Amino acid sequence: MSDDPANSKPDAYAGPDPASLRPESLWLATTPTTDYEPFDDGLDVDVAVVGGGITGLTTALELKEAGKAVAVLESDRIVESTTGHTTAKLTSQHGLIYDTLLSQFDEDKARQYADANEAAIEEVARLIDEYDIDCDFRRTPAYTYAASPDDVEQIQDEVRAAQRLDLPASYFEETPLPFDTGPAVRFDDQAEFHPRKYLLAIAEAIHGDGSYVFEETQALDLEPGSPCRLETERGEVVADDVVVATHFPFHDRAGYFSRMHPHRAYLLAVRIEEEPPEGMYYNTASPAATMRTHPVDAAAAEHGDAAEGEELLIVGGQSHKPSVSGVPTSERYRRCEQFARENFTVESIEYRWSTMDYSPVDQVPFIGSIDPFSKHVYVGTGFKGWGMTGGTAAGVILSDLIVEGSSPWADVFDPQRLPPKSAAKTFLEENSKVGGSFVGDRIKSMLRSLGADADDMPEAGDASLIRRTGRPMGLYRDEDDTIHAVSAVCPHMGCLVRWNDAERTWDCPCHGSRFTHEGNVLSGPALEGLPYREL
Repeated sequence: MSDDPANSKPDAYAGPDPASLRPESLWLATTPTTDYEPFDDGLDVDVAVVGGGITGLTTALELKEAGKAVAVLESDRIVESTTGHTTAKLTSQHGLIYDTLLSQFDEDKARQYADANEAAIEEVARLIDEYDIDCDFRRTPAYTYAASPDDVEQIQDEVRAAQRLDLPASYFEETPLPFDTGPAVRFDDQAEFHPRKYLLAIAEAIHGDGSYVFEETQALDLEPGSPCRLETERGEVVADDVVVATHFPFHDRAGYFSRMHPHRAYLLAVRIEEEPPEGMYYNTASPAATMRTHPVDAAAAEHGDAAEGEELLIVGGQSHKPSVSGVPTSERYRRCEQFARENFTVESIEYRWSTMDYSPVDQVPFIGSIDPFSKHVYVGTGFKGWGMTGGTAAGVILSDLIVEGSSPWADVFDPQRLPPKSAAKTFLEENSKVGGSFVGDRIKSMLRSLGADADDMPEAGDASLIRRTGRPMGLYRDEDDTIHAVSAVCPHMGCLVRWNDAERTWDCPCHGSRFTHEGNVLSGPALEGLPYREL
């Protein structure tokens, strides 16, 4: 069995400084940027879709195909946030989920989850064929293997559960990986693709003929009703129905912040000497490791060191919940590289990136009516790292709910469902951690009072938290020796942000909001940035 990089000590591996690696997603680096116009005040459509990732764009296209006039509103650029930083596995194999679902829900609901995610793979294949999209789509098996002898029984239970739900599952004593692993559950006829190539073509299919894609248009508020009124920074959109497909719901009357928790994972795209293994891989370690391959096209070859036609190995993991303590982000990347070098002959590292996902306490996404009080408003969120199938399934389900009034898969994903008893402990643990962080931050903020001398200032390329004139502040000194000072209080719920040393961002440990070193919002739930502060 391979060593779990999570158990490595921070000084166990002295690889290159992750900041020296190419700090961008493979998917973003190998596709053009978009330039859709911002919204201009005054628009009446059948459905407004807030969010330009896989959930929002799939929903919008499904609705347009059903004859609806739609408008997609993205606060920045489409497919650049979570969807642009995915591993891009199209699979219904979501770790060891099905044995858990059968224990938490009845068989009918577990089957809905399985069927919806299997159907999502076929829906992507249909849209690729329908719109003639070149996105490196290819069928491949998916494996989840035991990282420890103690996990073999879980693999066996998962195979039985998946087969009971008629999924394409089988038990394998070993995997095609070039290092020893434990037994695995294998799902056949899964797929992998280039998500941005796919979704940029989907956006083109949406835009036109009375439907729109708008960029640089942030939704600020929502008034449900008949019709709904969506307030943006650029004016009002009137729509019969609204779909909230943002990473975290900006319209949150149902307390989504308390029902799902964030976690961040890290990925490297590397060139290896040996023939890359066929298939997609995940293991039972904590944190889990993930792997898949991707072909190098002309854009990637021009951009990096790999030759066209080569295969890159995407490897990573190190998933963790944001917290006050824990190893720095740069160490997470080092551990991913250590895992790659221990198990493959790595020639070069071409790209590195990270992603943030949200996991509901019962491990099932929220897809359907956003809350009992907001009629004609729908949500798709909480895909726990499996957004390629989850977001596609959400698009199909939400379109059916709006057009037909029902979906055969909707019950298990119902956002108003009561969590099973087995999830109650997780709910209490996660929210007590957030509460502890909030209270702890406030106590530290009250007790800490740093002076104004130079010793308090960070070195070039580094950051620090200080208290100045009674207020917590985050300071970052850039390579030009300029200090950027912002409020250290997340505007979502008042937790203190923490510095991300590898990506040079301020991250909130409570609910996962992220900000640039200048305080601009990168991802919510925060809608406002960190205000600039004078030193």
